[in-house]
Amino acid sequence: MRRTLVLVSLAVTSMVALAFLIPLALTVREIARDRALTAAERQASALGPVLAVTEDPAALERAVASTRAGAAGRMTLHLPGGGTVPATARGDVNADPRQLDRAGRRGRAYTVRVPGGYALLQPVALDAGRITVIEVFVPSADMSRGVLKAWLVMTAVAAALVAGSVAVADRLGNRMIRSTRRLAVAAAAFGDGELSVRVEPDGPPELIEVGRAFNAMADHVVQLLSAEREMAADLSHRLRTPLAALRLNVEALGPGPVADEAREAVDRIEREVDGIIRAVRRPTGRGGCDAAKVLRERVEFWSVLAEDEGRACELIGAEGAAPLPLPGTELAAAVDALLGNVFRYTPEGTGFAVTLHVGKGLTGILVADGGPGIADPDAALRRGSSGGGSTGLGLDIARRAAESTGGHLRIHTSVLGGAQIQMWFRTKYLPPPRRSRRLVRRRHARWPSPGGP
Repeated sequence: MRRTLVLVSLAVTSMVALAFLIPLALTVREIARDRALTAAERQASALGPVLAVTEDPAALERAVASTRAGAAGRMTLHLPGGGTVPATARGDVNADPRQLDRAGRRGRAYTVRVPGGYALLQPVALDAGRITVIEVFVPSADMSRGVLKAWLVMTAVAAALVAGSVAVADRLGNRMIRSTRRLAVAAAAFGDGELSVRVEPDGPPELIEVGRAFNAMADHVVQLLSAEREMAADLSHRLRTPLAALRLNVEALGPGPVADEAREAVDRIEREVDGIIRAVRRPTGRGGCDAAKVLRERVEFWSVLAEDEGRACELIGAEGAAPLPLPGTELAAAVDALLGNVFRYTPEGTGFAVTLHVGKGLTGILVADGGPGIADPDAALRRGSSGGGSTGLGLDIARRAAESTGGHLRIHTSVLGGAQIQMWFRTKYLPPPRRSRRLVRRRHARWPSPGGP
């Protein structure tokens, strides 16, 4: 935009300068020409009274020599008898006889083009109808004296005006671009999760209005998110009542291994509910975690239930560290959603494996099972769509976790014969490109939304 403003200012100012400069240059040239001819005519007119008094060649020669043109050898008197003053040969006279005759017949000053410049022919009437023609030679240099200097001065003034307008346009454009860039940076930071970012409205009135609208929008979004977190916390808190009743029922079971396992399961559910309440009350923001550590914890949690149902459970590749630009709670929720689907949609005794792949700039988590698989992966990725009576949000939770780092989620067939869910994360946080976001919005417009079974 800044460059466009400068180019527009340069083009407009240049056209205006040329519109004034060209006519003014032509006028200056005409003024210089008229000035030289007027000076020559004035000197020729000065000899009119002398010719009216005397025709003595010596007196006329002195009179010619007293003028500036005569002193420079540029004035000649053409007498009626054919003589000249001062006496010159025909080759020293600029005007030819036909031009002299034409000037005498016209009876007024007459300018003709001659070699080296112009000749002013001024006729003077004497007695008995005789006419003397005064010839004043004006060199071409006198006709354009000072014109080049005036043109250079006008060109310099026009260039200064153009440069000044371009500098002003550049300053104005820089001010506008600076305000726009700050607004763009704030919008990008807000989109990346920095909900506290605001802009100081400045620049043109339109950008000030945009900045105020951005701040109002950001405040409204923060309020909506806060209300959403409070609502989620309240809904999670409501689970404490049935949990309390469940704990009382479990306590009534008395001693024994089955009762101990039930009490431990209730304790875990309470911890999960407490974790959800704490998570939703915290402001949103980016974070990081060790994917290997999270996988070890979650697989250990689900392995107890897998042992009860006779499922083979295996964790592969989680020995070392695997940092991810994703909060541990979000990764744990995504893994729990995928493992919960395994237990819900595969028969008891079906084994599963969780594999961690750490690559260059990309980390993958693969959850494979030996169940019946997913017949329609596209339908499974539609948010809220489920054929098993669930909420249909499991796969969508995992997909959003992967896409929040610039990654993706894929559904394939595993080597165990069932489904394999692949979550790929970028190890360095990169927000999805703007075009991808538009494509996602268009896909959401066509489909209800990706989701798990």
